[in-house]
Amino acid sequence: MATTTTAPPAPTAQTRARRRGGWLSAPGRGRDRLLAVATPLILLAIWEALARSGAIDVRFFPPPSSILEQMARLMSNGELWPHLFASLRRLFIGFWVGLVPALVIGVVMGLSRPVRAALGPLISGTYPIPKSALLPLILLIFGLGETSKVVMVAIGVFYPVVLNTVAGVAQIAPMYYDVSKNFGASRWQVFKTVAVPGAMPSIMTGIELGAGLGLILIAIAEMVGAKSGLGYMIWNAWQLYSVETMYVGLLVIAIIGYVMSLLLAEVSRLLMPWRADR
Repeated sequence: MATTTTAPPAPTAQTRARRRGGWLSAPGRGRDRLLAVATPLILLAIWEALARSGAIDVRFFPPPSSILEQMARLMSNGELWPHLFASLRRLFIGFWVGLVPALVIGVVMGLSRPVRAALGPLISGTYPIPKSALLPLILLIFGLGETSKVVMVAIGVFYPVVLNTVAGVAQIAPMYYDVSKNFGASRWQVFKTVAVPGAMPSIMTGIELGAGLGLILIAIAEMVGAKSGLGYMIWNAWQLYSVETMYVGLLVIAIIGYVMSLLLAEVSRLLMPWRADR
């Protein structure tokens, strides 16, 4: 008796977009992005209305329109760009200085029980120390130059990445390690094909947290021991009582943080395509 098979239906446009991780990659994605844009705009409109009506003190809370005007003025006269580029340079270098050893140490700790027993208490014990409280010691050791700023960012990146990496490697099912051993995989192959991919979700979470903390710490470090950078610009504006300039510095830092989150989300989507629909 002959049997017939039915071809599966052709994928719809929405399904194809979901596979590509595009605008329609998940139900409600367009609505979520609309809310993400509309919410801050609504809050800024309320702030503007309260400032214009005199409900809030404009000496401390100037209207957003005046802040944007000051931002445009600083951009046009070139005062903003050196501070922005100085902070971005320190943030970029410090990010990689903290990220690379954190990944290596985290994976090794997750794979090796003796290493985890040796380094775990040291990392867990020093992690709760407020990173900003380390600034005087770092300035004493590394001086007021660029090195101290890079070290501050590296410390901020290191701890979230190493802790999340250890947790991610440790939660990988043992059967994956058993399979790799049965196939004769070397330690480097286990590191590259099992530990890192399996822990990637936790690693990316640690990187996002570390990048945000690094951005916070670079602003703090620049307020104390620098003559350039967004943190220095904010501190100098406070000394001159230029409130709009202070808000411009805070706004630029917020924009940098948002752009970093978008870039890391895109990197995460490329490294983990199986999570693109989430």
